[in-house]
Amino acid sequence: MIKFPSPHDRVLPHQIQVTFPEDLATKEVTLDRVIGSLIGLAVGDALGASVEFRPRDYLLHHPVSDMQKGGTWGLNAGQWTDDTSMALCLASSFITKRCFDPYDQMVRYKWWYKYGFLSSTGHCFDIGSATRRALDEFCRRQRFLKNFYHCKTDEEVDRLPLEKVLGIKGFSPECSSAGVAGNGALMRLAPVPLFYFRSPVEAVGYAGRSATLTHGDVIARDACRYYAALIVAAIHGESKEKLLSNGFYSNHRDWFGSKNLHPEILQVAQGSYKRPHGYDDGIRGKGYIVSALEAALWAFYYDDDSFGKGVLAAIQLGDDTDTTAAIYGQLAGACYGYQKIPESWRRQLYADRLITSIGHWLHFLGKQQPNTQQQLQKVAVKYPVLTTNSQSQNRQLNVATSSRNGIQSNTSAPGYMGYSLYPSPSYAASTQVFRQSNPHGIYNSVNIGHNSDWNQPSVDSLPALDLPRHQGTLKSSGYYMPANYSSKRPYY
Repeated sequence: MIKFPSPHDRVLPHQIQVTFPEDLATKEVTLDRVIGSLIGLAVGDALGASVEFRPRDYLLHHPVSDMQKGGTWGLNAGQWTDDTSMALCLASSFITKRCFDPYDQMVRYKWWYKYGFLSSTGHCFDIGSATRRALDEFCRRQRFLKNFYHCKTDEEVDRLPLEKVLGIKGFSPECSSAGVAGNGALMRLAPVPLFYFRSPVEAVGYAGRSATLTHGDVIARDACRYYAALIVAAIHGESKEKLLSNGFYSNHRDWFGSKNLHPEILQVAQGSYKRPHGYDDGIRGKGYIVSALEAALWAFYYDDDSFGKGVLAAIQLGDDTDTTAAIYGQLAGACYGYQKIPESWRRQLYADRLITSIGHWLHFLGKQQPNTQQQLQKVAVKYPVLTTNSQSQNRQLNVATSSRNGIQSNTSAPGYMGYSLYPSPSYAASTQVFRQSNPHGIYNSVNIGHNSDWNQPSVDSLPALDLPRHQGTLKSSGYYMPANYSSKRPYY
């Protein structure tokens, strides 16, 4: 097993000691595709990093043809950015926890944000503003947990088990809100379908939940659900023609449970990206998740079964070049396999051995999933009781009481409740309790008021644990433009 270092040790990715499963089935074609998807993501990220934010006109005169140093972030050839760092954080959670643990995922994203965990440079860079806001909100919620559970250190609160974290009614690791629909959720997606590819319903369901941790809009959720389904089908060997068929969604409808795809994502699934003139036909490598999804699928559709041609075409669109290419690489790598990614790029990729090892472990540990994870997951949780007369402390301990935050169990011990942390999507799809419009599953839609300064939440009238209502304007494209935005990457 890979032992990931403490974020405080500042160990760079290439310095991490890697291992491989002992009963490695190297001849399994699914293994080649799983590793291909993860390496494809990183290769796309690294190729696009040197020209990130460059417009289309610039790339027409200076096309990318190989790994190159310099550019926006002054990286060495083969180094990657936030796309790969966050994907590796997500993968490290699966390898360590061996299940979908949203709290642990957010902890690891925070480690990257605060300490440069699994960054190619040892520092966080290129973080999108939506991700930054979500992680700032997560840090605020962790301060509440630290006080409530009397944790002495930040490391102790980071290690809190999921059942204890969710033992507080109304607490959620989902730190975003409706309207946040940037491509940051899609760029890191691959580890979810790679871990759960043997169970497509779980892969699709957890893909959506992974998105809403930092990108709360239903469009972001459904973009990730749809793309996860494509990756799963590719790993299982479905032909490219079937993957890109306008009927793919209807042919795999049972993978998606009771929730239909959002109309914008449904349009993509029905072929909105099939535009032969690409950029001139409106395909853009932008930060909005629908644009990014279309751009990646356009590159895949017209790549003539060549990873090299497709990834360079994705970069050639300009703007968010690394992310468009990373999204392309996830699906193309899963479809074509590791061996079809140009060897020179694989050889130049920073920390390629670590990424390959992580792919092996995702493939191996996903196979070891216990049957109990395929059913409703329940734990006995004793909910906290307000015991203070302080109004301010009571505000901090204010909890939601809606019955949809938990499910009563007749077999629960007195004073406890059988609480579904993250029910199996296959169970949820067949259970009436979960057939509700709320995109966050069992959680209620809740909001917290904020002052114009993001770091100054207004807790005088609303519970401190509720989700943030962002100040700013909801654009027609479906994402928020924060009032005080200044980042080059505002949308994800």
